[in-house]
Amino acid sequence: MMTPPSTRTLETGSEVRTLWHAPNQDSLHEGYFKQSELRSDFVPAASAERDLFGATVQIAPIESVKRHCMELYGIATESIYAPARSKIEIRYDAPAHLLVLYEDGVRREGETSIDGLPPSGFRNFANKLTFVPAGHAYREWHETSTALRMTYLYLSPAKLQKSIDADTSYAPRAFFEDPILWATATKLKNVIERNQPESKLYFDALASVLAHELSRSGRELARTSPASRGGLASWQKRAVIGYIEEHLDERVSLVTLARLARLSQHHFCRAFKQSFGIPPQGYLLSASD
Repeated sequence: MMTPPSTRTLETGSEVRTLWHAPNQDSLHEGYFKQSELRSDFVPAASAERDLFGATVQIAPIESVKRHCMELYGIATESIYAPARSKIEIRYDAPAHLLVLYEDGVRREGETSIDGLPPSGFRNFANKLTFVPAGHAYREWHETSTALRMTYLYLSPAKLQKSIDADTSYAPRAFFEDPILWATATKLKNVIERNQPESKLYFDALASVLAHELSRSGRELARTSPASRGGLASWQKRAVIGYIEEHLDERVSLVTLARLARLSQHHFCRAFKQSFGIPPQGYLLSASD
């Protein structure tokens, strides 16, 4: 017997749209979840309209999570919950920007991959943000240690562009912290979920602030990342520390860490000490205690 499809509701103003997800389309069985492997045989979710939000984040197996999605004035928000000790895979590649708010969650194993960034095995991502620009493929898989709660904000590039004066090129970012951006995104989510048409002026103001905060946050990252500063760039730190955390019970070589940072071993040791205040050997010893 065929399993009946589950539904998600998208609300846009007073209009209610329902997206259908057939479990046999989005589900992968447990054997597919292999370390550092992401499958390519997802079938896109069915949708009656081929618009900006016709393709939201795909999650498999779909029955492992609870999700609720709403849209208002060109921005959609989706709440995701996955219980502890679950295995899920996430994929997204669409014409809308995606801002991920990791509200809570720790994974035992997993990997996050975004076009333009090295893969990350970062484990404890509570209170972290990830930004996926439109047109960039985003893939994650998790074996959760604790319950996972996330919010996805799907942002129309045209909507954001109206809020800033000049063309802005957004770069992908994974697992970063920005309390100001987080607060603005949370306010915008709350307005969408309340679905109050009279709040459009407030909504537009928040969308404008969010556009500026994304632009500001990206510029600040660019200013603090150059190698001339002497330390590791943020993506290098994430890659190196993520690898160390995953291999605490193993002998980690400087050659491997330098290769992850795409630096010579000499340059890596100098940059690591500049970033963390101690040489990598000292960090490895303290991490294994």
